Amino acid sequence: MVMPIILQKDRKIISAVKCLDPPFELPQELNITSLVSTKKISNLSKFPQFSLNPAPDTSRDLKEWGIFLNFLHKYDKVAIINFQKYKFFILPPSIASESSPVNVAYEIDNTCSVDTHPRDYESVECGGPNTAKDLKFPPRAEDHVNLFTAETCNEFQSRLPVKNFIRVDPSYLKTLGQVHSGWIFGGIAELVDNSRDAKATKMDIFVDLINLKKSGKDVPMLSVIDDGNGMNHAEVMKMVSFGHKQSDKDDKDHIGKFGVGFKTGAMRLGRDVLVLTQTTNSRSLAFLSQSLNEGKDNIEIPIVSYCRHGQRMEVDLSMQSEALAKYNLKAIKEFSPFNKYLIGEKAALFGGGTGTQIYIWNLDEWGSKYCLEWHDGLKGGSSFHQGDILISSKRIRSRPGQISQKVPLDYSLRAYLEVIFLVPRMKISVQGTLVKSRPLGNFLTQIVIETDNILGRPVELILGFSQLEWEQANCGMFLYWHGRLIEAYKRVGGMIHNADVGRGVIGVVNVTNLMDEQDGRVWVHNNKQGFQDSQPYACLEQWLGRKADKYWDDNFDSLTLDKQNCVFKPDHEWVQCDKCRKWRILPSDFDSRKLPVQ
Repeated sequence: MVMPIILQKDRKIISAVKCLDPPFELPQELNITSLVSTKKISNLSKFPQFSLNPAPDTSRDLKEWGIFLNFLHKYDKVAIINFQKYKFFILPPSIASESSPVNVAYEIDNTCSVDTHPRDYESVECGGPNTAKDLKFPPRAEDHVNLFTAETCNEFQSRLPVKNFIRVDPSYLKTLGQVHSGWIFGGIAELVDNSRDAKATKMDIFVDLINLKKSGKDVPMLSVIDDGNGMNHAEVMKMVSFGHKQSDKDDKDHIGKFGVGFKTGAMRLGRDVLVLTQTTNSRSLAFLSQSLNEGKDNIEIPIVSYCRHGQRMEVDLSMQSEALAKYNLKAIKEFSPFNKYLIGEKAALFGGGTGTQIYIWNLDEWGSKYCLEWHDGLKGGSSFHQGDILISSKRIRSRPGQISQKVPLDYSLRAYLEVIFLVPRMKISVQGTLVKSRPLGNFLTQIVIETDNILGRPVELILGFSQLEWEQANCGMFLYWHGRLIEAYKRVGGMIHNADVGRGVIGVVNVTNLMDEQDGRVWVHNNKQGFQDSQPYACLEQWLGRKADKYWDDNFDSLTLDKQNCVFKPDHEWVQCDKCRKWRILPSDFDSRKLPVQ
C-alpha cells in the first residue's frame, strides 16, 4: 500500500513524500533529528532499505525537496530519523533534482536506552555482547543508567516484535469485487448489512447522474445513505483495511463478521467509492479507488478526518497533520467528481445528526450498458409504478429442481429488500419510494411451526403456503443467519426432483444457533450468499427435507388447488407501523387496502 508521509526537519515541513515499498507501517510524519557525515556511520550498505519518492503539494514543497537533496549530495550527509524501535538513515542521492527519489536505510535501534529525547547517532554505541553498564551514554542520559538491567543489547533486540509486511497490488481491488461476481445484489447487501449494524433507522438507495471533471461526461452514481451511528477515524481505518480481527462478542443481531464486506461489495458495484461518515464528534472521508491507484505498485487509500470544535468541524490533528490531510483531500478532488462545494453539500445532509454516505461511480458494465438499470417511481402511482433498481440481465439464479422463471428477488432490488431481514427495522427507500417490508412468516396460510434439536442445537421452522409463490411456481426454504437472508427458495426433499411437489410451500428458518460455533467459527460463506459444506448444514438439509415432505403429504389435499379462481389469504394480515416499525395483526374484517401508503 502506498503510504503518504510528511518529511520534516525541526518540525518544519520539507515536503510530502510517499513510500511505494514500505517494509512495515510507517508514521504519517517523519522528523529529521540530526545530519551526520556518511564517513561516521559504518556498514550502511548492509542495512535493509526502502525508497521515498517526492509527492509535493505545492511548488514550494518541490523547491524545498530539491534543496534538501542537493544539501545531502553536496556535503555527503545522512539525515537521521528516530521512530520507536527503528532508526532511519536518508542516504545522499547520486543525482540531486526536484524529482529524484531517495533511499532510506534502517535498523532496529539497539541502544538499550529509555531516554525519549532524540540522540545523535555518534553519542551512543552498542557493540556485540556488551552489557548495558558498558554503554557510552550521552551526558543527559547518565541519570538513567540505574533503569537498565544487565541484559545484552542483542538480547534486548531479540525481544522486540518484528513484523513482515507485503505490498498489495491495486489489481487486488478488482479481485475483491469477484467475491460477488455471480450476483451483483450481494454487493449492495453488504452495504445494507453495515447500515443495519450501525443501528440505522432509515436508508436511501438510488442512482442518479453526476458529472466527471476529467471526461466532462455525466455518469451514473449509486448512492447509499443511512442515519446510523457513523464511524470515527479508527472505525474508518478498520473498514478500509483488508480484514480485521474477528470479535469474540457473540451478538445475534450483528451481521458483519469477516472484515471484507464493504470492500468486496463496493468494488463489485463500481471502480471508485467515496465514504462520508459522521459521528456526534467527528467526520471522516475515505476514498477507495481503482482510478487513483491505476499504474501504481501499491494501494493508496486517502483518508481525511475532522473533529468537532463547537459548531465547526476542523482537521483532526491528533489523527493526521494538516499537510497530510491537505494531500489526501487533493487526491480525492482530483480523482473523483467531488470538489469542496459538493463535499460540503453532502455533509450538510447530516444536519446535526449522524450517519454514513457511500457514493460509487464508474459502475460495472454489461455490454454497452451498465450491470444495473434504474427506474424512478411515479408520485401517486400504483405499486406497479414504484422506483426500482434492476439487474440488466434479469437472469434467474440457478437452484436445483427449479424451473420457474418468475423469481423477482433475483433481479429486482426492491423485491430482494422486502425479504432481506427476518425482522425488518429500517425504513429502506429505493429510487425515492419506500420498500414495503414483507416478513415471510407473516404472509403464509396453513402455517405449521416445527421445532427440533439438530446436533444438540434448537431450530425452529415456519412452514406455510403462499398463493403468490404458487402462481409463480416457486417454493423452498428461506434460510436466515443473524436475521439476514442467506439462501432463498432452497428446495429440499421431494422439491428437488419434481417441480410440482411443494409448489407454493415456503419455509422460514433462523439458522444462527446451528451455524455459529462456540469457538467463533461460522459456517457461512464470507459473501453471505451461501453456507459451507459442513456437518451442521448437511444435517439441516436432511431435516428440512423430511419436514417439508411431511407438510406436503399432510396438507396437499386440503389446499384444494383445483378450485377455480381460488385465492388463499394469509392466516393473519399484518401491518408495520411507520413510526415504531413494529408489526401488528389487523382485525379479520379490516380492509388493509384502505390504509394510507405511509
